[in-house]
Amino acid sequence: MQSSATVLVYSDDANTREQVRLATGRRPAADVPPVRFVECATMPAVLKALDEGGIDVCVLDGETVPAGGMGVCRQIKDEIFDCPPVLLLIGRPQDAWLATWSRAEAAVTLPVEPVEFAEALASLLRRRLSHHAA
Repeated sequence: MQSSATVLVYSDDANTREQVRLATGRRPAADVPPVRFVECATMPAVLKALDEGGIDVCVLDGETVPAGGMGVCRQIKDEIFDCPPVLLLIGRPQDAWLATWSRAEAAVTLPVEPVEFAEALASLLRRRLSHHAA
C-alpha cells in the first residue's frame, strides 16, 4: 500500500472543505492509505493542481460558484490525461442525473454525511490505487 493518498477538494466554501476533511479523518477506511488534502477554491487552482500531478481522487462541490463542480468535472474528464476519479458533492438527490452528465464516478449529497462520504471516497481510492498498481 502506498504511504499516502492525495485528495483534491474543490469548493468556494471553507465550511464544505472542512466537512470533507472531518468526514475523511486520517483515512476513510482501514484498507486505504492515510489521506493528504490539496484544497482549491477556484477552477484555475484545480487545473494547476491536476497539471502538477499526484492527485488520487477529486472531491468537487457541485454548488460552487461561478464554476460549479459538475462543469469542472466534465471539463477535467475531457482535458486531463488519466484523470483521477471524481466524487461530486450535490445539493439535492434529484441532481444525481447531473453527476452522471458530468461523468463523475460517484456523488453524495450536501451537507456531507460522514459515513456515506467516507465509504464513497474509500471506494474511489481503492479503484484508483489498484488501477495504478496494475
